[in-house]
Amino acid sequence: MTNEITRRAALAAAASTAGALALGMNLPSEADEKGSGLKGRLKQSACRWCYSGFSLEDLCVKGKEIGLVGIDLLGENEWATVKQHGLVCTMAMGLGTIADGWNHTENHSALIKEAERLIPLVAKAGLPNLITFSGNRKGMADDVGLRNCAAGVKHIVKIAEDHGVTVCMELLNSKRSHPDYMCDHTNWGVELCKEVASPRFRLLYDIFHMQIMEGDLCDTIKENIEYIAHFHTGGVPGRHEIDSGQEINYRRVCEAIVATEFKGFVAHEFVPTRDPMSSLREAVRLCDV
Repeated sequence: MTNEITRRAALAAAASTAGALALGMNLPSEADEKGSGLKGRLKQSACRWCYSGFSLEDLCVKGKEIGLVGIDLLGENEWATVKQHGLVCTMAMGLGTIADGWNHTENHSALIKEAERLIPLVAKAGLPNLITFSGNRKGMADDVGLRNCAAGVKHIVKIAEDHGVTVCMELLNSKRSHPDYMCDHTNWGVELCKEVASPRFRLLYDIFHMQIMEGDLCDTIKENIEYIAHFHTGGVPGRHEIDSGQEINYRRVCEAIVATEFKGFVAHEFVPTRDPMSSLREAVRLCDV
């Protein structure tokens, strides 16, 4: 899928960025969240790659007017821009790639080295989350991959705990968008979190992907919220607007999230088919429950 290829390219580019910008950044206040007339019970952001037609500067200005508190999936050379606009990078990229992650032990050395470099920078910049991935199966059994992921991640959770950064493994669908990806069901991801046993290792629950893989969104979120640190949105099918043209009742899903007293971020990760800012504004209002 073109959209997913674009995202892979964005992730790869961020992973290869050399050096870092050591920046001070504070999370938005409750007053900031409600500045646009929103209830602000959910803190909303938007994924950068979905708005490639805008400069990051313009996305920050327009997003803040709409009521966003941050921008998601940014490389370290982009953190300064969102800070200048009073926003936060709600999910930093990142450790590994979708295809090559923690489930293959030959990746552990490089992943651990990058975590040791990147986590302190994320913390110094005041960012809450850092994304990571299981990797593709490539013939590996899921139970083996879970053990391998746990063994590798356990090497980095102490540094994440010491710096107050949550490392988030993303749940992705392997049915349509990312064939062979291992962390493709909530239960697998939750079992991994239990095995790692650190409050600084949690799941990025992508609502679009989990609707495709398993549905039962509201109850699954309610039952597993202690292992979820972050959410992504997207309309099914197609990963476009989260409006009445797709099958997920996002208002009901967001009500379920709010009912858990979730304190993290919900980042919009849909590719607009209409005017991008109008679609984003509609999504923010829809999810402001």
